[in-house]
Amino acid sequence: MFGIFKSDPTKKLQKAYERKLEQAMEAARNGDMHANASLTAEAEALREDIEKHKEA
Repeated sequence: MFGIFKSDPTKKLQKAYERKLEQAMEAARNGDMHANASLTAEAEALREDIEKHKEA
């Protein structure tokens, strides 16, 4: 009955994933390739979590 009020964790992860990719893009534009690489790695970890939630 109250399931409609539960937040979907996949949506939160998706937003965080998109945010990390945007930050990585900004870092690349600014020439900071080290930050770009680390932010991209963090984004990929979030993407893996999203895939795990979708499978479950």
